[in-house]
Amino acid sequence: MKLTGKLTAILIVLFSISTKAQISSITGEWQTVDDKSGEIRALVNIFRANDGMYYGKIEKMYKYADAVCILCEGKNKGQPVLGMMIIRQMKADGNELKGGSILDPETGKEYYVTISYDAKAGKLKLRGSLDKRGIFGRNQYWIKPN
Repeated sequence: MKLTGKLTAILIVLFSISTKAQISSITGEWQTVDDKSGEIRALVNIFRANDGMYYGKIEKMYKYADAVCILCEGKNKGQPVLGMMIIRQMKADGNELKGGSILDPETGKEYYVTISYDAKAGKLKLRGSLDKRGIFGRNQYWIKPN
């Protein structure tokens, strides 16, 4: 193998290790933060399932532990928010999770979402949007529990 071939192979391996490390920064437990009040609302566990996709489930509610999703549609309508899968069918794409959706149990609305880890701030960045490209939406930041 020529030197350029070896260098290319090494770079590919290093990039794939770096990408996996970045995705592992996204998985785990995160506290959701209310945009307006700054109050911590819930604890969400983001994990990779057997189908290779990433999901997020509400593991703990800091207030209103018995809340139900009144405004949700379909199978989530009237269901307890605690234990609800709010992030669905995300795929690793470089150092982000993309292609899935996030449910806002407060409004019952689902949005396209892109999730990335902001290493500088030590926070999880979620870009929820009405369109797949993320143009019409807003960012929300989640934090690691203490």
